[in-house]
Amino acid sequence: MNWEEMYQKGDVFWDRGAPAPALKHYLERQLVRGRALVPGCGRGHEVALAVQHGLEATGLDVAPTAIAEARARYPQLAARFVTGSLFDPPAALRDACEVVLEHTCMSALPPPLRADYRRGIDLTLRRGGLLIGVWFINPELDPGEAGPPFPFSVADLTALFATGYEIVDDYVPAVAFAGREGRERLRVLRRVG
Repeated sequence: MNWEEMYQKGDVFWDRGAPAPALKHYLERQLVRGRALVPGCGRGHEVALAVQHGLEATGLDVAPTAIAEARARYPQLAARFVTGSLFDPPAALRDACEVVLEHTCMSALPPPLRADYRRGIDLTLRRGGLLIGVWFINPELDPGEAGPPFPFSVADLTALFATGYEIVDDYVPAVAFAGREGRERLRVLRRVG
């Protein structure tokens, strides 16, 4: 996928103009603090949400246009948006985060890149840190369509983080964007290895 080209064309069908309802619901009910990374931050909604809830958040995206749009939408947070790749994160983010907030980043990646995603999380999240994800487990795709979003099962998610992580929380959220009800999973993982 050429994410930069998609942002330039305005073809950002995944952007709903607000942070993920399930992530918002979680942060309203759980005390989470520290330095946070939002990989694939796009237009910055989850970064703004994280800062609102007391996290020192940085948004990372490979598309310069996405970062420019995030800075324009949230000018008070402009310095928190960084162009770069989770697969080779900037030095300032390596082993620097107590929290990673996931929403739509992994589901945007073709399945062969999931191991690279995991490696990027490992490079940025400190031991003891939390990976808080709203995982798009069951997207509705037309027959023959592969994605994005790319479907993955709960078993695939479990297998991807089977070593080095423990499940802290795991449920199908009661709140979601319209059309995603019952097709997401909120899973919180703690890095132990």
